Amino acid sequence: MDCWARLKSSSWAYPTAVLTLYGFFANCRIAEPFLTPYLIGPHKNISEEVLTNYLFPIWTYSYLAFLFPVFLLTDFLSVIPVENYQRATGYLRSALLAGYTFGASLAQVLVSLAGLDYFYINTITLGVMSMAFLISFWLPMPQRTMFFKGKKAAALRSQSQQEGPLGAHRPEEPVMDEDYGSVGWCSRENVAAAGHLLWKSFRESYSSRHLIYWSLWWALATAGYMQVFNYIQLIWDHIEPSATSSIYNGGVESVCSLVGAVAAFSVGHIKVTWAVWGELALGLFSAIGAGAVFLMAFTSSIWACYAGYAIFKSCYMFLITITAFQIASNLSTECYALTFGINTFVALSLQTIITIIFVDEAALGLDIVTQFIIYGSYYAVISLLFLIRGAYTASVNCHSAEQKETRQESSVEVIATERF
Repeated sequence: MDCWARLKSSSWAYPTAVLTLYGFFANCRIAEPFLTPYLIGPHKNISEEVLTNYLFPIWTYSYLAFLFPVFLLTDFLSVIPVENYQRATGYLRSALLAGYTFGASLAQVLVSLAGLDYFYINTITLGVMSMAFLISFWLPMPQRTMFFKGKKAAALRSQSQQEGPLGAHRPEEPVMDEDYGSVGWCSRENVAAAGHLLWKSFRESYSSRHLIYWSLWWALATAGYMQVFNYIQLIWDHIEPSATSSIYNGGVESVCSLVGAVAAFSVGHIKVTWAVWGELALGLFSAIGAGAVFLMAFTSSIWACYAGYAIFKSCYMFLITITAFQIASNLSTECYALTFGINTFVALSLQTIITIIFVDEAALGLDIVTQFIIYGSYYAVISLLFLIRGAYTASVNCHSAEQKETRQESSVEVIATERF
């Protein structure tokens, strides 16, 4: 009981523990690896064409529709102090990965070994999601928001900004405004202050050309990744129909998640000056990802398609980790949150445009193989853009380094001459 009391009284340990537990159960979506076989099977009997060109596009549109309210809700549910974000994020990401991997592995075991029907797998998933929903009620209510602040918080923030760089990076203390309840977050003063703060954060986030390029890759690559992720089961079923063959979607998703995690983890142990070589790496690994998507589109072997998906997901996880690190290391926490939201919005907007043009039955309504050829070409264009930009950045930096070294050598020679 004493341990529970100490945990609950902590400003970050308790909400982090609850978020970690919630993240595990929320991502333990056991039925997800077998969603397509369930929908096109005898339970729902939906044709592949309807699923590809009608139902799945609605999935994409709903992402975009809920992004803005979720972004505002996230602002009001920031319950962890800023100084503990890094540790909390590490725990939460580990929980998300563990939950997804466990769910996918369990699904494969239930299908392959226990022979469980897809309907009961969906029923189990509903129970797990209900558990995640109940856990969310354990979270404590926040005492402050990131953008919608009362007058006292706004004054404290203004004072900290005037103190210069040291004050700007000092951990922010949780503030409960005395006038927050009386004025209300939706008052004209608070809305105007929030809009001003959002605009300042936006200008800070995209004031650097370097950050703009990283954010551009984030948005472009994420849009393509989400399309591949959403439609991968359809091309698996096209190559190896689930109605007549044994399928290993759960095992593949589990292995791909682990491989992607290893690729992301390796970023912290690679000694590379990402500011110089990062854009070239974006282009190079995007090219590998494009090749993997083309492999999935043209192969007739399900195992080659599985391998292509593992390569593609690993490349994306590796690069998105580098990108997130490069953006976060140059921005404050508030600007990073805004930048993440904007980049995600642009990515979902691009994904929606791609879906409307190439997937939706109201437009081209392409078949799944042609879609993956389009996605491979899309990644090839991204690769070409960043290979050109990366080569330019690397050459400029190398040239600058050579000039600096030459000037240093000249200075040494002048000093030596003056001495003699």
